[in-house]
Amino acid sequence: MIKLEGIYKDYRQGKNDVKVLKGIDLQVREGEYVAIMGPSGSGKSTLMNIIGALDRPTSGSYFLDGEDVSKLEDDELASIRNKKIGFIFQTFNLLPRMTAQRNVELPLVYGGYKPSIRKKMAMEALDRVGLTDRSHHRPNEMSGGQRQRVAIARALVVNPRILFADEPTGNLDTQTGEDILALFRRLNDDGSTVVMVTHEHDVAQHSRRIVHIRDGLIWSDETIPEDKRAHVQ
Repeated sequence: MIKLEGIYKDYRQGKNDVKVLKGIDLQVREGEYVAIMGPSGSGKSTLMNIIGALDRPTSGSYFLDGEDVSKLEDDELASIRNKKIGFIFQTFNLLPRMTAQRNVELPLVYGGYKPSIRKKMAMEALDRVGLTDRSHHRPNEMSGGQRQRVAIARALVVNPRILFADEPTGNLDTQTGEDILALFRRLNDDGSTVVMVTHEHDVAQHSRRIVHIRDGLIWSDETIPEDKRAHVQ
């Protein structure tokens, strides 16, 4: 599903070019649950932005479902993101004046769906994360865990090929974080491909595979045996 070949990424800083990614080769198969780990400044967030079609590599190729998206124009990248990728962020990124249902509907608004279809799909997505009873509540009327579930429902509503989660438990207490990770496990068991960025080893242990990034290079790539994965409550 995901294939990166010789990915380099440089940023201009004053008169100097800062090399962030230095030749990344990576493949993610459909149905995998992959955690990308690395210390601050390792390049993991830059890699995530490229895989999520939020940024382009300086050089190299990125194939998503066989299509080289690294060469697409901005509007084509936006279409890819809206149809194939669901994003979950540490800070939830919910609109405060909208209800949970309306927040979940947002990708469908951009996709041109009719209001009646949007509502049906949004309620189905909220049901998948166990939150139909909070559909008419605004973010400030919900706990952090509930807000993250709304964000996950919003990511799921277009039935994306891939779910990208960037430090999804970073703003949650330990038990709530465990609940969210259990939800990711269930979604993956149901067939969703999950790619998660985290700096916490305990969080990464919930995945099936851990890719370690250091100094812009893949340092290690290990599969987690089922009996070694973190326990799900």
